[in-house]
Amino acid sequence: MPTQKTEITLIGEDRESTIITWNDHANINKMGTFKTYTFLIQGNDIVLENLTIENNAPRMGQAVALHVEGDRVAFFNCRFLGNQDTIYLGREGCRNFFSGCYIEGTTDFIFGASTAWFEGCTILGKVNSYLTAASTPKNIAFGFVFNQCTITTADSVKSVYLGRPWRAYAYTLFMDCNMTGKIKPEGWNNWSKKENEATARYAEYKNVGTGSDISKRVSWSRQLSKKEAGVVNLKSVLGNWNPYTEKPD
Repeated sequence: MPTQKTEITLIGEDRESTIITWNDHANINKMGTFKTYTFLIQGNDIVLENLTIENNAPRMGQAVALHVEGDRVAFFNCRFLGNQDTIYLGREGCRNFFSGCYIEGTTDFIFGASTAWFEGCTILGKVNSYLTAASTPKNIAFGFVFNQCTITTADSVKSVYLGRPWRAYAYTLFMDCNMTGKIKPEGWNNWSKKENEATARYAEYKNVGTGSDISKRVSWSRQLSKKEAGVVNLKSVLGNWNPYTEKPD
């Protein structure tokens, strides 16, 4: 969807059977990560419901299923299937919303600079790697917020990191999530850059489940206070856009 295509809603009959799929990966003709997408959204005010977007390339490099550059783009009851780099939310200052979605991948499979709220989603790590790789700019208050999500892992996984900072000021928050998966006790990784520990904005609040134990979390991540968590809501994160009430006709 190019930039001039706005205010569009795509609704599938059933997300298990309505599937948009492709199979490019970064090492085909040296195309790199950002041309591998199955589905690209550049326009604003787009809604997708009851769909699956899949990149079914073999594990031979980065392979994006969903690439979003638009603002006010919302996904309801969708599935996103892939391996490395499944979802790329790439544009600074843009706002995205995911409700009741299923997202799976291997490495850094939710990544980018946009602000995104994930509500009641299931996030599944398929290998021993990293779930997120935010690149939130310093001047943007919020990056990725996971609220009341289920964070889980495949049976073969021994442990995953919640995230690592693709850029120095990465922002990722897991809040009121059920961490049923095998989360590394330290939680977060600095991407082999000690200096990222001074700038990355990584936080958790009142998560439950076997992976939620914070006793061995890295010292440079934070546990929000009740007061701090109270100001993280759809209004503060997404501003004047309410994805529940402002769907295109």
